Amino acid sequence: MVFTLTSPAFGNGAVMPQAQVYSGMGQTGGNLSPPLQWEGAPAETKSFVVTLYDPDAPTGSGWWHWVVANIPADVTSLVEGAGSGQGGLPEGALEVRTDFGVPGYGGAAPPPGHMHRYVFTVTALDVPLLDVTVDSSPALVGFMVHHHRLASARLTVIYGSGAKTS
Repeated sequence: MVFTLTSPAFGNGAVMPQAQVYSGMGQTGGNLSPPLQWEGAPAETKSFVVTLYDPDAPTGSGWWHWVVANIPADVTSLVEGAGSGQGGLPEGALEVRTDFGVPGYGGAAPPPGHMHRYVFTVTALDVPLLDVTVDSSPALVGFMVHHHRLASARLTVIYGSGAKTS
């Protein structure tokens, strides 16, 4: 079975809905984490990490919008708003600090005049827990994920000037 990541809120290559866009930094979105579903993870999966990353941010290193670690292996979805303080994160899951400086979901917020890609990734890991805290950086989580990755699935959306929003 192929490891896949989907969302009922949008498809791969679609424009990010306004509900998932950041509220601030010139944006007027709902800043609501989207519902996500995955299937086909390797049988030996012991946990998952979900991330949202903007590789087009003008920083030299992109921008981490959301990092959720230690999602139990029996979980195959996140409900809408789970990363937005509305509840629904699985027991044991942990959101770490993003490039906004705080844990939790931070939606699309590109500078005016620019279209960006927003890459949602779910990664299956061979360990039940990563040794991270809410103050851990996305780079630290990425380092650990790199060493424990079994498989990853991605879903990419776009947002910015010129994109029609829903």
